Parts: sequence; structure tokens; C-alpha cells
Amino acid sequence: MYGAPATIRKILTELGDTWAIVGLSPNQQRAAYGVAAVLQRYGKRIVPVHPKAETVHGEQGYASLSDIPFKVDVVDVFVNSDLAGPVADEAVAIGADAVWFQLGVVDEAAYERTRAAGRDMVMDRCPAIEIGALG
Repeated sequence: MYGAPATIRKILTELGDTWAIVGLSPNQQRAAYGVAAVLQRYGKRIVPVHPKAETVHGEQGYASLSDIPFKVDVVDVFVNSDLAGPVADEAVAIGADAVWFQLGVVDEAAYERTRAAGRDMVMDRCPAIEIGALG
């Protein structure tokens, strides 16, 4: 339900290519670091979002989604489920077209709010896995 194939395909192939990745830091041991690298290989522009606002994979980081001075198409969320809902709400507030919660990140109320706001959303999936599976 939270990862309908048609929605996954739409987010990965039809929506824009600017992905804000919340929780992305230069720590190469974190999953977000590797996922961001895969998305870049598939032509996505990644935008690190982390309180330290560090540059990752050559891209300028921002402390919050609202600090990003350009349009973000997809917000990919690498935070604990209990923190993810407010990130989804902020993604809607900045005008992102879709929200993607990573593997293990689930907030059903945030999913319902995001869908009610007219945005596409996927939860508990990894775009690096899904984009490779598209072929």
C-alpha cells in the first residue's frame, strides 16, 4: 500500500530530478550516503539536508528544507519514524511534489496528510533499490 509500483515509477521517472535528502551527512557509514550516490548515478540532483549543512557528494547542504533556495521535487527522509511526520509536513509546505520515507520509516498519519495535500508518497522503501529494479 505504501509503495504502489505505479507511484514508485512515477516518482523515480516522471517527477523532477531534484531530491532533498533529509539526514544526509558526509558519514560514509550511513545508508543515506550510499543511497545519495546511487541517485546521483541515475541523474538525480541530491540536496543534503542536515543540521550541520555540510557538503556531500559535491552538493551544498542546508540545515532544513525551508533553507533550500530552489524547487525541490522529492524529499527523501532518513530520520526515525517518530521524527518523520514533521519532515513530511515541511516537504508539503515547501511545495515538494513527493515524499519518500526510507526502509523502516513509517508514519501512517503523515502518509494520510501528505496524500490529502495532493502529493505522492512512498514509505518503507529505498529509492536506490527501486530505481535499479526499473531496468
